[in-house]
Amino acid sequence: MSLDTAIFALIYLASAYSLFWLGKVVFDLIHREFKVNEELLQKDNAALAISLAGYYFGLVLVIGGAIVGPSAGLVDDLIDIFLYGLLAIVLLNISTVINNRLILYRFDNTTEIIRDQNVGTGVVVSATYIATGLILFGAISGEGGTIWTALAFWGLGQVALVIVSLLYERITPYSIHEHIERNNVAVGVAFAGALIGMGNILRYAVSGDFESWNANLTTFGLYAAIGLVALPLIRIATDKILLPGASMAAELVEQERPNLGAAYIIMFSYIGSSFIIGWCL
Repeated sequence: MSLDTAIFALIYLASAYSLFWLGKVVFDLIHREFKVNEELLQKDNAALAISLAGYYFGLVLVIGGAIVGPSAGLVDDLIDIFLYGLLAIVLLNISTVINNRLILYRFDNTTEIIRDQNVGTGVVVSATYIATGLILFGAISGEGGTIWTALAFWGLGQVALVIVSLLYERITPYSIHEHIERNNVAVGVAFAGALIGMGNILRYAVSGDFESWNANLTTFGLYAAIGLVALPLIRIATDKILLPGASMAAELVEQERPNLGAAYIIMFSYIGSSFIIGWCL
């Protein structure tokens, strides 16, 4: 590593942390009904901590998308980092509104996370941030794209995540809303895996250089369709292969204490499968 490379890396790192600070400021301004430091340090609110960690990780992914690949020079790289970083802060905060209205639409996320300290809700909100960050990472990491292509694929990605949530509700023999509202963390963790898995599949769909709207939208639609078809198949495979002899639904909702370990296996199956799907396509 040359001295110039090391200096550039430190500058990029400082830029990233300045965006984290700005992201926190925006988050605090939007959520004036509570104080983040008070919730985290005095009330030990794990639900908010998990949600906020997903927010920052989503921002990391977008910054990474602007950094990876050939350098266009320090000034141009910094312009990309701040341009897409600021865009990410806006879009991540809009994504959580979409989550509240269209994904976990039967209750208010802020009430669940702040008043009830509902970790199950916090995990799902965190997953929305991460899935959105993955999609934006893919959309901006290649060449030929613009801020408009990033916005378009972000919007399409949100539609796909909403469809995943509706399909997931249909293929599970229980209501995810009902059990997450009861603070069933296991149900939230399993559902979060499906959201992140789809976000990762869509990352593969939009990664690489932007060729044309026709070509890239066709690829996006193909990957999204495969992800939706794979969702119920992965759930069946988890029951039959990873945890034979057990019913995932029974482990998550029919026990006095929901099996969080089984939920982690389900989460892994969705996220792990998303990588295999991406590598194979």
